[in-house]
Amino acid sequence: MTISIVVAISENHAIGKDNQLLWHLPKDLKHFKEITTGGTVIMGRKTYDSVGKPLPNRRNIIITRQQIEIAGCEVANSLQAALDLCRDHKEVFIVGGAEIYKQAMPLTDRIYLTIVHENFEGDTYFPEIKPDTWKETERTDHEADEKNAFPFSFITLERA
Repeated sequence: MTISIVVAISENHAIGKDNQLLWHLPKDLKHFKEITTGGTVIMGRKTYDSVGKPLPNRRNIIITRQQIEIAGCEVANSLQAALDLCRDHKEVFIVGGAEIYKQAMPLTDRIYLTIVHENFEGDTYFPEIKPDTWKETERTDHEADEKNAFPFSFITLERA
């Protein structure tokens, strides 16, 4: 099974503030949808709360220590338990938040990274991406436009 992280970060690695995204980039949301549709997404409960509903056309697994049921989702009490539910999958997508990303980094094979070319003040940050651990296999740069307020790049990283 390939474990992939899908994340959008700022130049200073900020990913959110007050459980919200720091920017609105329709192209990035479309990119996220293209990558994950038809697959399994794994996210923490706070990330799920910020989304507010299961992502359509995807298997949604929510990690929480609480003994709760979430309609339209499967619940696991740890990252390992969530991954165990996916043993027969070709690829699974870790989609946040910061704590889940931190736990997943040592296990991750691929990162679908969006870098927003701007610094933002956040309260949650993505872990360091060590250059000796990852190699860039794909990159597409985008300028800001009338719908996307900041320049950004889609980068695919594979474990070196």
